[in-house]
Amino acid sequence: MASDTAIRPVLGFAPQLLLAAQGMRAAIFDVDGVLTDGRIYIGEQGESFKAFSTLDGHGLKLLARAGIEPIVITGRDSAAVRRRVGDLGIARAIYGVHDKLAAAETLRAQLGLEWAELAAIGDDWPDLPLMLRAGFAAAPPGAHVEVRALARYVTAAAAGYGAAREFCDLLLVAGGHYAALLQGHLGTLDDGVAVAPR
Repeated sequence: MASDTAIRPVLGFAPQLLLAAQGMRAAIFDVDGVLTDGRIYIGEQGESFKAFSTLDGHGLKLLARAGIEPIVITGRDSAAVRRRVGDLGIARAIYGVHDKLAAAETLRAQLGLEWAELAAIGDDWPDLPLMLRAGFAAAPPGAHVEVRALARYVTAAAAGYGAAREFCDLLLVAGGHYAALLQGHLGTLDDGVAVAPR
């Protein structure tokens, strides 16, 4: 530790990976198999349950703070997912879509972004059209083999256990935001803005 009020980041990524991930202005996240471990628990009354990582949640909030807009596009729709996305303050989310590419194109046009400025992380075939076009694509280690083959980066952390946070951290380091955000957490986090739970 350099002093009582400063620390040096220990997280690092390969330079060529950071170059590939530079310039991202938004990041698209799948839910099942990325923000969760992909398992769906169904209760006796037909209700579904999902588990989310607080590490991932904080990573999504950090992205937004750095000006990289987190976007959720998911093929399923549930009260649990909508609650989690709402708690994290994610403004752009599309639920229950079969054609993720069409959904992404709509959001891309609204944001005035090129595909080269969009990052994406997915785990299965419905995510392939987004990953193929994205400026930077990633996948968790448990993703389908075709998805892992297309990804520029496969996370070390598993889906639902920090994979999305690792992806966020990579984008933050590549964008030059990580060290300042880390330093900002050493003091008060009260910047006068209400912060949703992790």
